[in-house]
Amino acid sequence: MPRVPDHLCECALSMLQGGMRTADVARAINCNVRTVRRLRQCFRETGRAADRPRSGRPRVTTHLHRIGTPEHKHLRDRYRMATTTARVTPGTHNPSMSAQTVHNRLKEAGLRACRPVVRQVLTRHHRKQHHLWAQTHRRWTRQDWQKVLFTDELRFFLTRGDGRIRIYRLRNDRYTEACTLERDRFGGGGSVMVWGGVSQHHRTECDVIAGNLNAVCYREDILLPHVVPFLQAHPDMTLQHDNATSHTARSVRDFLQHRNVSVLPWPAKSPDLNPIEHVWDLLDRRVRARAIPLRNVRELAGALVEEWGNISQQELANVVQSVRRRCTAVLYAAGGHTRY
Repeated sequence: MPRVPDHLCECALSMLQGGMRTADVARAINCNVRTVRRLRQCFRETGRAADRPRSGRPRVTTHLHRIGTPEHKHLRDRYRMATTTARVTPGTHNPSMSAQTVHNRLKEAGLRACRPVVRQVLTRHHRKQHHLWAQTHRRWTRQDWQKVLFTDELRFFLTRGDGRIRIYRLRNDRYTEACTLERDRFGGGGSVMVWGGVSQHHRTECDVIAGNLNAVCYREDILLPHVVPFLQAHPDMTLQHDNATSHTARSVRDFLQHRNVSVLPWPAKSPDLNPIEHVWDLLDRRVRARAIPLRNVRELAGALVEEWGNISQQELANVVQSVRRRCTAVLYAAGGHTRY
């Protein structure tokens, strides 16, 4: 039976002192008669209805354990497992310590186990280039960034797992059919690669790329029919694309130079500086949120093109306006990874 709250205990004592029977008091506060009898006995012996203090089970770790050992070890080595700390740390009352005890002490210190953020490998040269680029462009005004066309391409898979799916199961139900998720390890079901460009006030069409993207495909299927006409209609704008091999090939550079297309210099391995990465995430969320699941690659391509057009220009403008904040974040991180 659940524990009687303190305010009901006080009411029960008042009723007993008023002359009510034990059974009537138990019925009034909806508890067992023996509970009321123990409450009365406790009040006669101690003069209060609260429980007497109990020693409880002694802790395996002392205050020095809490302050000195587990937390600092896990702060120095973020990938250290609780079982490792429990195995090498002796307890005060027992020769060994359980991993659950380590979990409890870490939780008290505000440390909890989380998935690490996955980012690209950055060398010292990459960090230096990121810092230099952000330092050069942090003084650009909003009007300057309005004249940049941010472009990129991304491959979307028909079936995708982010590793965050959770199920509820019993102890021995791990390998039952209801608790098993079937998935192709290499993105089964097919994929679609799309290209797009966004700016403060404009956007290009969402172009579906057939197969893989190489320098010839990028020049003939993207730059010539999409980028060049767009920049001719907006001659004050600058093209931005990353350092993919299809973008930096000599034939592509000669083509852009022949067409008088201004290209914004871009540091390598810097997706956190490109606002179109967040546009891809927004597009993916909109496609995944559709009421009817996509069944094949053709439906996926159609959904991507349709949802690209459904994204409001204000959402795109908000993402583009974040470039200045991205530069500041890169400077604070000394050219390293940022929250973007």
